[in-house]
Amino acid sequence: MSVAEAGGAFHRARGRTLDAFPAEKEREWKGPFYFIQGADPQFGLMKAWSTGNCDSGGDEWQQEIRLTEQAVQAINKLNPKPRFFVLCGDLIHAMPGTPWRKEQTEDLQRVLGAVDREIPLVLVSGNHDVGNVPTAETVEEFCQTWGDDYFSFWVGGVLFLVLNSQFLYDASRCPALKQAQDQWLDQQLRVAEQRHCQHAVVFQHIPLFLQSIDEDDDYFNLAKAVRKEMADKFTKAGVRAVFSGHYHRNAGGTYQNLDMVVSSAIGCQLGKDTHGLRVVVVTAEKIVHRYYSLDELSEKGIEDDLMDLMKKK
Repeated sequence: MSVAEAGGAFHRARGRTLDAFPAEKEREWKGPFYFIQGADPQFGLMKAWSTGNCDSGGDEWQQEIRLTEQAVQAINKLNPKPRFFVLCGDLIHAMPGTPWRKEQTEDLQRVLGAVDREIPLVLVSGNHDVGNVPTAETVEEFCQTWGDDYFSFWVGGVLFLVLNSQFLYDASRCPALKQAQDQWLDQQLRVAEQRHCQHAVVFQHIPLFLQSIDEDDDYFNLAKAVRKEMADKFTKAGVRAVFSGHYHRNAGGTYQNLDMVVSSAIGCQLGKDTHGLRVVVVTAEKIVHRYYSLDELSEKGIEDDLMDLMKKK
């Protein structure tokens, strides 16, 4: 069963775009709006982490189900509604070809099926979704289950680019797929560089960097040469922000005019942050974001200062 069949608000990305947002209607700036970013529901990791065996798929994920249900309920209560809800990868924990993958996928699809139909879901592939070293087969499985692994869409005059960051991490088993994404991305960035959009924003799973463009290579960032190449491409094209997950902690920094935003997980926390979601407000001049715990967002909603930004035309 695909998410599209699960009865939710999911518009599966096809043809490298999302039909939830007709480009002819969405290319023009119409004033401030906001969206919700989440990452790493990763059904199964909390059990695997607690047992010290993260190479296993985790044979229990009731905690992640409850947390993701709480996230969905919090989002559904928001007024006005966010323009979309993006999940930046590691949807489930079980790697391709390992036990529990089918069951974790079906449970996540069921939970996401409760998202308000007026709030489209945007799904990004992570390393657990396509494998640390993806293959044509694992990428195809993701696309069949969740939709395209990379695509673009317009919302209110803003160009959003969704990337498969595993191609940037290790594409040794699928070089042709990486080349295709590279060529597609260059074409998309030319559109942004020509300033046909109010802003351009990137979503990917693995951060370019956690704090600094010059930090050492790590499991949780992209290799220095790759991150520098990508960051220079993005800044040249005028991309304002890159949103990611993967780290299971909040982090981030800036490079020139590029904001690298690393959001902690809906699911398993590897640091001291809370299970949460990020509210992102897009105005004509800037992109403002704030991380909320699931409890905060559920009980109090979005704070007044962020809501006020959306009233300014």
